[in-house]
Amino acid sequence: MSFDDALFGLIRRFVPIFLRLALGVTFLTAVADRFGGWGHFGTPNVAWGDFARFTQYTGQLNPWAPAALVPALAWLATAAELALGVALILGLFTRWSALLSGILLLLFAFGMSMETGIKSALNGSVFSASAAAFALAVLGPGLWSVDGFRLGSPERGRAV
Repeated sequence: MSFDDALFGLIRRFVPIFLRLALGVTFLTAVADRFGGWGHFGTPNVAWGDFARFTQYTGQLNPWAPAALVPALAWLATAAELALGVALILGLFTRWSALLSGILLLLFAFGMSMETGIKSALNGSVFSASAAAFALAVLGPGLWSVDGFRLGSPERGRAV
């Protein structure tokens, strides 16, 4: 086995874990922001600071939606990000969680691109995050996942 094979084999074992944690934690930090978990609006690096501001942003990204539907969309996005974030971190139903995350992030990137300009989606790395989620869906959960234990072997979830 060459050095390259050994190095990339080692990296391949840990990439799914890194993807799960990066995506899952990112979802959960965004949800925390909506409820003031990172501070009030105006605090550095706080996007919304409360759910009302997030709901307003949801309406901005979904101008096609009737005003009465916007709060439901905001709650739906929040519930999806919370559930997917936890599932990804745990490695639970990883392939489906990653696939749904990729779709959700791609829809978010398209909404941002159409309503606030493609530069905002690129600055936020939303297309990159979507691609990472799709890559995780292909790679599988990797080591140290609930899926591996649930399916009878911690090694079963490992990327091949």
